Amino acid sequence: MNFENQYNIKSPAVKRLMREASEMHEPTEDYSAAPVGDNLFEWHFTIRGASETDFEGGIYHGRLIFPSEYPMKPPNIILLTPNGRFETNKKVCLSISGHHPETWQPSWCVRTALLALIAFLPTPGNGTVGALDYSSDERKALAKKSLEWKCPECGKITDLLLNSDNGKDSAVKVDTKEVTDVTEPETKASGDNVFSHEPEPSTNSSPSSEENSNINYSNNIDNVSHSETPVSREPTGIAPPIPVNSLNDDLLSSMWSNITDSKLTVSVIVILIALLLYRRIFLLDYNE
Repeated sequence: MNFENQYNIKSPAVKRLMREASEMHEPTEDYSAAPVGDNLFEWHFTIRGASETDFEGGIYHGRLIFPSEYPMKPPNIILLTPNGRFETNKKVCLSISGHHPETWQPSWCVRTALLALIAFLPTPGNGTVGALDYSSDERKALAKKSLEWKCPECGKITDLLLNSDNGKDSAVKVDTKEVTDVTEPETKASGDNVFSHEPEPSTNSSPSSEENSNINYSNNIDNVSHSETPVSREPTGIAPPIPVNSLNDDLLSSMWSNITDSKLTVSVIVILIALLLYRRIFLLDYNE
């Protein structure tokens, strides 16, 4: 689709969306996205559920609505396929969506949002806007049923992703890890831990490996400080002070010579002034 004749290509939002549309022209095994018709500010996307979750094997379709201030402001995300995690036809509340512009970063893009959405699917809803907490069996059933879902504008959603039986699971795992930094702002924005399904570390547990390494490192420093003689170092770029006793006779002689010369100069000046005054007085007496 040629958007140059329909939009102001000088607009930052238009430039960014045109570039991202070109970059995401080819679908992948895990996600795809493209503008709907000639509307550059509305896209339809398709994602594959992450492996080893209730959404494994499912394919989900949705909409991205971009504001005119994009990429300074985030897009709105709407799921169209029933999934058991987000309500359909309703804007979801995530750190990557329009509900939280304060956590959005302009460096993020459509790909970042889709990968983060895949990572958010298996997290608890915690009562956020548009969130659902279906049971595991219900989500798995919806994942199987999603393969039959069709979009009125895009057609059958299973045809919108590349089919690959080999390496599909590992690809989703890698992408989920990539968006760790993106999912963290949601925790700060909502005040809840979006990864609360993971066990919290015990406060009475033994020190972690990182703490042990710090302790060992501290002990090594103590051992070194007691066993080795510290090496004194002079500050770089600063000359050390010269002790008075190190001044040799030649330097003292030179200093005394300078002082003597100064006294002689003063004496000569005094004599010259006296001669001038005597001459002036003598001339005054002579004229009288």
